[in-house]
Amino acid sequence: MNPLELLQLKYFQTAARLQHMTQAARQLHISQPALSKMIASLEAELGVKLFERTNKSIRLNEHGIHFLNKVDIALQALEDGKKELQDLVESPSDYITLDVRVSSHLLPGLLADYRKTRPDTQFHLLQHALPGEHAYDFDLCLSDGAVPPPGCHSVALLRESIVVALPSEHRLAKRDRISLQELKEERFISLPPGKSLRETTDAFCRLAGFTPPIQFESDDPATVRGLIRAGQGLAFLPAVTWGGSTGPDVVTVPLKEEYCERSISLHWPKGRYLTQAAASFRDCTIRYFSELADAYSKA
Repeated sequence: MNPLELLQLKYFQTAARLQHMTQAARQLHISQPALSKMIASLEAELGVKLFERTNKSIRLNEHGIHFLNKVDIALQALEDGKKELQDLVESPSDYITLDVRVSSHLLPGLLADYRKTRPDTQFHLLQHALPGEHAYDFDLCLSDGAVPPPGCHSVALLRESIVVALPSEHRLAKRDRISLQELKEERFISLPPGKSLRETTDAFCRLAGFTPPIQFESDDPATVRGLIRAGQGLAFLPAVTWGGSTGPDVVTVPLKEEYCERSISLHWPKGRYLTQAAASFRDCTIRYFSELADAYSKA
């Protein structure tokens, strides 16, 4: 296969995933006419059309769906072969793509812990992605265990309770436990829509018969803590992974409902080569979360 043919496959793969020529051309850093010409050349070589086209969009047809599956396998095999050779010749790829869908504020501590032993490792962090983005483009993924990415091996890292954080002077602050029903008239500070924790806590409230009135949306622990301390609302927080982000003016109280909890898992794609660096980081992440859970249980 000459370089032009390989480039054709990569361009087709991007256009097929996005099913939008303008967006694909922008991602590939080429003009839309150049991409269209490349796709047309590939279709002429194959002797079949791969897309159904309208004035505003493209959509894979039956032939295109079948061909994309083969292209994904072929290009991934080439990429895996490259990584495996680098590991075999003892010049391992110290580059890890990490998709972070939960607990992003724990990243500095986790990465610093890992880089104590492998300081030259480079990370590409995927954060704040829209649903479906980067579906195939990570080495490892941290996500809510209830919504794992498809086609992956998974290992459970942590199961933690969801607690309510409120100002230390709040009328409910000295309670041992609080029921969701007692919070239905309160104002809330929450993560933005689309975040797995927001979806989880919204679902808990719906089970209790109400929709939480959201006054502020933020995924920054310092901002959430400051707003709570200033009396601007309450927040649902994970007990372990956000446990150290409250401070003396904010208290956390467990919820009475036993179902108010979440899990965190680590995932890596099946059928793909896992580099030495990625395998090492996987093991480090498992250990890091285990120690985090142990420290919380002893506190």
